[in-house]
Amino acid sequence: MPYSAVPYSDADLLDARLVAPRRPGRWISAAITLVLAAMLVHTLVTNPRFQWGVVRQYFTSSSVISGLELTLWLTAATMTAGFVLGVGLAYVRLSGSPIPRAFAFGFVWLIRSVPLLVQLLFWYELASLYPKLSVGIPFGPSFGTTSTAHLFSGELAAFVTLTLDVAAFSSEIVRGGILAVDRGQSEAAQALGLGTLRIFRRIVLPQAMPAIVPATGNLLIGTLKATSLVSVIAVVDLLYSVQLIYNANFEVIPLLLVATAWYIILTTLLSIGQYYVERRYARGSGRGGGERSARSLRRIARDNVTVFPHSTAGTSVGGL
Repeated sequence: MPYSAVPYSDADLLDARLVAPRRPGRWISAAITLVLAAMLVHTLVTNPRFQWGVVRQYFTSSSVISGLELTLWLTAATMTAGFVLGVGLAYVRLSGSPIPRAFAFGFVWLIRSVPLLVQLLFWYELASLYPKLSVGIPFGPSFGTTSTAHLFSGELAAFVTLTLDVAAFSSEIVRGGILAVDRGQSEAAQALGLGTLRIFRRIVLPQAMPAIVPATGNLLIGTLKATSLVSVIAVVDLLYSVQLIYNANFEVIPLLLVATAWYIILTTLLSIGQYYVERRYARGSGRGGGERSARSLRRIARDNVTVFPHSTAGTSVGGL
């Protein structure tokens, strides 16, 4: 019997069993992924050169924990100071004053153009360029002078470098989030007589946060990993701590695995926190978490199913 002659009813269509399409490529890619993962686990377990016993021995040693504390402090301090400075730069970039806006643009352009390691070495060697720093009247007499030879230590150079880098990138993150908000909403609020600060705090910022938070979380994780660069100027962070140990006992791979494990743990914790913060600010924007998405899919499916009238008449759906 031709397909067009089968008398299907709405009830038959609703009761019909849906058959998922075959996707052989998905099964093949899943099998390849499982094989590669099994190979990775096998080499981690069976290769004695990883020396997991040495990794356990130094994982919580006092020198490693001390370097870890400095890494965490450096990350928190530079993110806090840099983000505050970045918000100020974003405000200047969005202002109508041309000279400060040009200065802010030039600062962001310069910091984003120069590699972070080059900036770090530059600030560490600042005494070679400016042996002394003075305070006084511009282009006039100075009231006090200090030597930069002992002023810019490794820790201070690392703090300044990472802070300026965070400021440049966070300013673009904040500026992009603010520009993503429709300007018509601010104009409507101004027409209602709301002040500039209240408009920013109650209207612009809540809508900009879903765009700012994910990029800021990525910047935080990137800053945490970028702190490892300070080891080149002998700042005793997590990486430099393990370098000091393996320079003494020559157990290079196990000590590098210690640093790797700590970085993985820290970035994982930050990623989990970023997920919950993103879900908090995504409420009401249609970009909620998995539970919200599942409820939305069920609601959409239910609403679409009710389009068909619930008729009881019909025949069997042979072969559907």
